[in-house]
Amino acid sequence: MRIFINDKPLDILSPEELSKSKTFECVYDNPKDLPAYVAFHDDVLITKPSKDIIIKLLYLLRTRKLKNLDTITIVADDVKALKSYIKSRFNIVKAAGGVVTDKEKVLFIHRLGKWDLPKGKFEKGETPEECAVREVEEECAISVKQGKLICKTWHTYTQNRKSILKKTYWYKMECTDDSKMAPQREEGIDDIKWLSHHEAKVALVNSYPSMRYLYKRFLKMVPEVQTS
Repeated sequence: MRIFINDKPLDILSPEELSKSKTFECVYDNPKDLPAYVAFHDDVLITKPSKDIIIKLLYLLRTRKLKNLDTITIVADDVKALKSYIKSRFNIVKAAGGVVTDKEKVLFIHRLGKWDLPKGKFEKGETPEECAVREVEEECAISVKQGKLICKTWHTYTQNRKSILKKTYWYKMECTDDSKMAPQREEGIDDIKWLSHHEAKVALVNSYPSMRYLYKRFLKMVPEVQTS
């Protein structure tokens, strides 16, 4: 499980899931306290963290920019309990969206000054698939055919002084009709474009780390897009 907190990736793994090939510049085994935030740099590994350490770590990630930090990985024997505890520190919001293709092109929206992919929150009684199709069609004024699940992303934000953890289901989709394509401006979308893979990579420079993570997962499903 990977959660983006303040645009920094926090990986939550079991010992078996930890890659033996990855190296960490900072390693803390069963720490009694966290170091000063300036000590965190590059890739950080924390094993067997207590609940107090988790609370301090989440606060640190939410309140500091940590410019020298690339990733934090936390490892616990009972990873299910660890995930549940971290989720309990947030209000959970569910959303769904899609990576829409038309031959070798991918559809991007521009919202809040960044390139993004269409998505939105669940309505009452919706399945992830239903929400994803509805949100994409509403935000882009197109018709799509829903395909396979790409992945789920998690990211945090603050709203009305509440800490939100958004879980978003992402599906591969094919466009079936874009003759009336237009951005849904009431949702803050000011532009919408079909981009080639190379154009998408440039656009993703001005996007969110979670979107770059999603797009890499998408490309593993459709390597032919990379030839465009």
